[in-house]
Amino acid sequence: MKTEQISDVELAGQPAAYWTGVAYEALIAFTRAKQAAKGYTQPQFWLLRHLSANDISPDGAGMTVPELREAMSSYLRLEDDLAAEAEVLLDRGWLARDADDRLSLTHEGEQARVDLARNAPAIRAALHEGIDDADYVTTLKVLRRMIRNAGGIVD
Repeated sequence: MKTEQISDVELAGQPAAYWTGVAYEALIAFTRAKQAAKGYTQPQFWLLRHLSANDISPDGAGMTVPELREAMSSYLRLEDDLAAEAEVLLDRGWLARDADDRLSLTHEGEQARVDLARNAPAIRAALHEGIDDADYVTTLKVLRRMIRNAGGIVD
């Protein structure tokens, strides 16, 4: 789809599904490239977050890879291999595995999660450059309304 110098009238007729797809791919690629430059992957960060009692996990209890995959099913990409990503974190000493194949966060893993989380504000700032909060909020409100109009559920 041609994107140079599109008038407001032309933009109003553009399919939202196309643009949200383009945005999704660009934002994910950007975020993952920034994380890779810091030596980790987005799925690795998600594993740490899901296993931390100080983040997503309600109690810090261990989880199996299938349980983690189910917990992340709404945002995992087809190419994300949680088993392979967990092995990397096990090798780094950030995760431990028990006899029941449940993964848990080590002290070093919790510290890594805290350290890696410090990268998020810079990634967000780069993505939001030149966009004021009011425009961002309006965009999200419009997208949420379109989701509801399409029969989707907005949490």
